[in-house]
Amino acid sequence: MSAVAGTSDASTESGGSQAVKAQLRLRELILAGELAGGTRIAEVAISEMLGVSRTPVRSALMRLEQEGLLEALPNGGYAVRTFSERDVSDAIELRGTLEGLAARLAAERGAPPVVLREARACLARIDELLRESALDDAAFSRYVALNEQFHALLYEMSGSVLVTQQLDRAVNLPFASPSAFVVVQANSPAARDMLVIAQDQHTQVLDAIEAREGARAESLMREHSRIARRNLREALHGSADHSLPGVQLIRRRG
Repeated sequence: MSAVAGTSDASTESGGSQAVKAQLRLRELILAGELAGGTRIAEVAISEMLGVSRTPVRSALMRLEQEGLLEALPNGGYAVRTFSERDVSDAIELRGTLEGLAARLAAERGAPPVVLREARACLARIDELLRESALDDAAFSRYVALNEQFHALLYEMSGSVLVTQQLDRAVNLPFASPSAFVVVQANSPAARDMLVIAQDQHTQVLDAIEAREGARAESLMREHSRIARRNLREALHGSADHSLPGVQLIRRRG
């Protein structure tokens, strides 16, 4: 490789890294409410705020539009999106539908034994957490990590690159990830009970996959997503404080 080519490659890699950093920081600002819904995003201002050039900022803005957090304006530029409750509910429904398909494929095709063992071990760690009569913030954080790991293993079990790609896109939709509203439960008296129900569904889905019961696995996984829809309603209309990251972007029904 020539010195010129090496320099070009290094420059491209650096630019990509800066774009990712800008994307992550902008996402944090939006979900924290520091860039409110409807706010117009100016490349120059964001570039100065983040201390990076406009090229990685432009790339970051395009990626955040693809994620759904920004919308392109007719005259150029972007604005922070807001979402109706139906938007968020539909995103959760889409994720549940795709997860149901993944579970059915895993059951019908036969999930790899090594992945099944990893999933069982993951559920055993969640069981250990739920043996406590009450969960503190650290335990909830641990649950979120394990919950996301289990869902990722489910996607792997499907044996479908296409379905996994679509699920990766779906869970990146605003508020559609499997743990998006779990934090809402932290201040709820029924917090542990709700997670116990979710864990029982995890176990039943895995049992159905191992038993090669495709229709049952799919039905259970779609039902599982309804917990997230229930948590959405609690986040917007229940007694929980509305400190969940990004919840201020959701337009509540009157």
